[in-house]
Amino acid sequence: MASHTDDSHPGQAGPADPAAARARLLTDPGPGGRARRAELSARTDDWLSALFASAGAPAGTAVVAVGGYGRGELSPRSDLDVLLLHEGRLDPALPERLWYPVWDSGAALDHAVRTPAEARAVAAADLKAQLGLLDARHVAGDPALTAALRSTVLADWRAGAAGRLPELRELGRERAERHGELSFLLEPDLKEAKGGLRDVVALDAIAASWLADAPREGLDAAALRLADVRDALHLVTGRATERLALQDQDQVAERLGVLDADTLLRQVYEAARTVAYASDVTWRAVDRVLAARSGRGRRPLRRGFPFAGPFGGASGAARRGAGAVARGAVERRPLAEGVVEQDGEAVLAQGARPASDPVLPLRAAAAAAQNGLTVSHATVRRLAAECRPLPVPWPDEAREQLVTLLGAGEACLPVWEALEAEGLITRLLPDWERVRCRPQRNAVHRWTVDRHLVETAVRAAAMTRRVARPDLLLVAALLHDLGKGWPGDHSEAGEVIVRDVAVRMGFDPESVETLAVLVRHHLTLVDTATRRDPDDPATVEAVTKVVTTLPRLELLRALTEADALATGPAAWSGWRASLVDGLAARAAARLAGDAAPGPEPAAAPTAEQERLAVEAARTGGPALSLLAQTGVETAGTEPMGVRLLLAVPDRPGLLGTVAGVLALHRLAVRSAGLRELDPIGAGPVLLLSWTVAAEFGELPEAARLRADLRRALDGSLDVARRLAERDAAAPRRRGIPTPPPVVAVAPPVASANATVLEVRAHDAPGLLHRIGRALDGAGVRVRTAHVSTLGADVVDAFYLTDAAGRPLSARRAGEVAAAVRAALG
Repeated sequence: MASHTDDSHPGQAGPADPAAARARLLTDPGPGGRARRAELSARTDDWLSALFASAGAPAGTAVVAVGGYGRGELSPRSDLDVLLLHEGRLDPALPERLWYPVWDSGAALDHAVRTPAEARAVAAADLKAQLGLLDARHVAGDPALTAALRSTVLADWRAGAAGRLPELRELGRERAERHGELSFLLEPDLKEAKGGLRDVVALDAIAASWLADAPREGLDAAALRLADVRDALHLVTGRATERLALQDQDQVAERLGVLDADTLLRQVYEAARTVAYASDVTWRAVDRVLAARSGRGRRPLRRGFPFAGPFGGASGAARRGAGAVARGAVERRPLAEGVVEQDGEAVLAQGARPASDPVLPLRAAAAAAQNGLTVSHATVRRLAAECRPLPVPWPDEAREQLVTLLGAGEACLPVWEALEAEGLITRLLPDWERVRCRPQRNAVHRWTVDRHLVETAVRAAAMTRRVARPDLLLVAALLHDLGKGWPGDHSEAGEVIVRDVAVRMGFDPESVETLAVLVRHHLTLVDTATRRDPDDPATVEAVTKVVTTLPRLELLRALTEADALATGPAAWSGWRASLVDGLAARAAARLAGDAAPGPEPAAAPTAEQERLAVEAARTGGPALSLLAQTGVETAGTEPMGVRLLLAVPDRPGLLGTVAGVLALHRLAVRSAGLRELDPIGAGPVLLLSWTVAAEFGELPEAARLRADLRRALDGSLDVARRLAERDAAAPRRRGIPTPPPVVAVAPPVASANATVLEVRAHDAPGLLHRIGRALDGAGVRVRTAHVSTLGADVVDAFYLTDAAGRPLSARRAGEVAAAVRAALG
């Protein structure tokens, strides 16, 4: 870079006094930004060039700027990172003639004196020194010396990238552990925290290795924003600080022309999230390339950057989710309809059509999270570009996939961040924009409002076995603080918002009301427990008057704990938990006493159900009807919402056998009901009503399904063996932690005529088959069953009797529950 000799401020110090020109620029209240940093770097070049000339430096020496100064990005209080490069012997007094004027000026100087060979050796031993030299820029002296050093350092960096990049990544992890995530801290370190300026430098270093490059859209603007805030912070404080302290935020905002400190923090958080997401994407690309080089990867190494296409960089094969890339086949495993796993990420299948499948973003996200993966950057960008908004109300599948995504717990977080980075979350939930990156100026809270909501859902995912409606728990957790984006009491505002959101999501009126109660009163249980006399009957009444039912009380208790745990360590303790549990137990006893058990629901059979029951009774075999939502028999044209009606003369093991056949045909059971009919007085017929979905979007033909059911019922098709063989042949994926299954016997008041066995578990292929086999093996009859799949969880109730049609004894019921529990273990 040529020396800067023209003074841009007439009437003040001229070009003969570059030190004064630099000093004046440090206090100039004029405009900031990249131009100011470049001007400060240029003035510093002038100053050091003048010092170099006056010091009488011999030929074969050069002053080289490195680090931030080398990039021409000097902030007002930045250190001057300078290398005095020389060949052969050097006058020992020369460095002092250069450095003392700098020290005398008060500037912070980080200096070194080395030969090119010494600089190269230090870089080989010290990663931080090597990173600084990657930005080496000539300031004064022999330019050939600087050029040779740059060439050598870059060549060494590229040659050793396979060893150095993992070391660079570890440095980033250590910084993140020490300084936290920039996008959530009330007093963030703009440089060292995750998503800060150090990560921007790391991304440039990765690009210089030629192994990978970051997705660039928005990255430059984010880096500029962080640098501008740091400049303003230096000018406001007069110190070389990187921490945006609370007491400085108003002044920094004012200097930048920002409305207030909250707006400043939101801008900082948004920039940090862009940098952090770009880092995550880039490091995954590095991992793939290094794995391929070492022979561990499944795809061959390709030349060039993995992010070089029109969708932020993926190759055409990655964008299409298609079968192969250059110079070798890519291993792909199906995850869901239109979604496959490739190179440890979820990508679109070759036949996926985002433009005609608005549920695809949620389906891809749920499949990725449930398998412990993330969605590839190119896939998220394609989904954002091509998918149409969801219709209102949402299709049932969209709601189920959202619940499945949230139910993945910790595995949901990277997937959620990927969707949010491309604007898909605010497209799904427009109200999200008002809480996105919103700071919480409360010492108890450790997250921004939006991240707190997702963290609450993560915590709630571990509590889904406690409640009868895990879907409502997860959605309430996600939405409970949406009111913080509006004026007034956030619980009251949130109730209004959640009613609208829940209707748009397609929840039924009763579920909408439950969600509204949970959001309006998500603080009621803990506030009442900690501030009211627990022995006062009015205290219990304050809770029961709000929740009105036991299922809602269960939901509120779980939401209360999830919310507190996601807030921070100070918000939940053993003492608070004991108070909340005590109040909840008293409220539950009051509600249980008020609720009289009602008869088991038994709606009159439809004409189609009666027809099938009569056919099964006359033929002695299964009668089957596969109905789409329109009521017309289908052969593979409806991937969701298909009803399967089956009538079969009663026999042992029926539920498990039928469920096994459905699992063989890759039909996921969304809901199921079982009841007895005796249509012609010839003996009981079991009528099973199922709502099923094809695992990968293609339903079997009704004739083929009917034939396999006949074979399974007459014993010529060994369903259990076939399922075991398929499971053994399936590729093993890393699972995600899920709460253990809960199998419990309901109190006798649940039914006067049967013993009710309740099962809550994580959904899995063949789950209902295993439950059915366990019940059959226990020698009990399933008189009625109600099966529900809510996202990734199942909530089932089985009404059991003994062979004589009587409820089971307490001991016998306990044995049956243990048998089912063992089958799910």
